Amino acid sequence: MGIVKINDELHEDIRRTSTVMVRSINAQAEYWIKIGKLAEDNPNKTFVEIMQEQKRLADIELRVVTSA
Repeated sequence: MGIVKINDELHEDIRRTSTVMVRSINAQAEYWIKIGKLAEDNPNKTFVEIMQEQKRLADIELRVVTSA
């Protein structure tokens, strides 16, 4: 574990987003770091494709939600 230096503006973005997403500030930063790494590792995939793959890897059932 280590310390990551970020500027004040990014820290404020993380803080505000963490409130909306009901995550701690550290969990929100970790999420963004993970998604950014996955995006760099998979430049031809969309965010949705990356998330679907991560859910499959975590053995989370993917369902299509339709409106009634």
